[in-house]
Amino acid sequence: MNQDQNGKLNIWTVLAILFVIGAMICIGVFVKIQVDQSKKATDQSDLVKFVEPTEKPPTEEQNGGEASSGEASGDVTDASSEPEVTPEPLDPFEESVKLIEDAGVEVPNLEVDVASLQETENPDIYAWIYIPGTKVNYPVLQHPTDDTHYLNYNLDGSKGYPGCIYSEKTYNGKDFWDANTVLYGHNMKNGTMFGSLHKYEDEEFFYNNRYIYVYTKDRLFAYKIFAAYDYTNEHLLYNTDFEDDYSFCRFFLMAKDSRGIHHIFDDDVE
Repeated sequence: MNQDQNGKLNIWTVLAILFVIGAMICIGVFVKIQVDQSKKATDQSDLVKFVEPTEKPPTEEQNGGEASSGEASGDVTDASSEPEVTPEPLDPFEESVKLIEDAGVEVPNLEVDVASLQETENPDIYAWIYIPGTKVNYPVLQHPTDDTHYLNYNLDGSKGYPGCIYSEKTYNGKDFWDANTVLYGHNMKNGTMFGSLHKYEDEEFFYNNRYIYVYTKDRLFAYKIFAAYDYTNEHLLYNTDFEDDYSFCRFFLMAKDSRGIHHIFDDDVE
């Protein structure tokens, strides 16, 4: 009798040990997957860098007007005889930056070279999205034939999470001039990709972090966030024609009137 009991105890002990070992292996695999996913997302963010803002040379007024006149500099000249200098036209990117700055919106000190990223990382990269205050600092891709390719594939071509931030060729071009451009990204539990957008559920964060920046080869776009709310899983661009003014206004009013625990809408936007 004692031998049978001891045998049963030994079996249960072995099973318990195996269970613990199995659980530890599962936890280890889970942790490794999480670390790998986080690393892949971090690797994408590290493709660009923040740079120190360059100081602009002081103007004559900032210098105390030391050379504000010919008399002060000891050299009197006839201004009417000086040749008229035509300023060099700004390239489209510099022009877009100037427009944003003139509107009183801060421009990030982010160095992005989309053309170089296409050559060195992935030819499907066509833009870069950056949202201050979140972890969103990633390339934007669009597959030439498969709209959902980057839902399941990473920047380096490997399959699995976290995937990439991407748009669909069927519904959006690459110039961001469409009436509505929809970007997709996984809601990662570790906060990478679009997981950190949940910060916009907090009203204070919403009003302190109002801008989304999108860099393309030719321009910088600054989008002011006017709403943050939960939405259904329906395909937005398939169900709404945003090129139609009536449909666009109807969607805008729907967003304004939607209700939910995390609904935030800036009523100053019209």
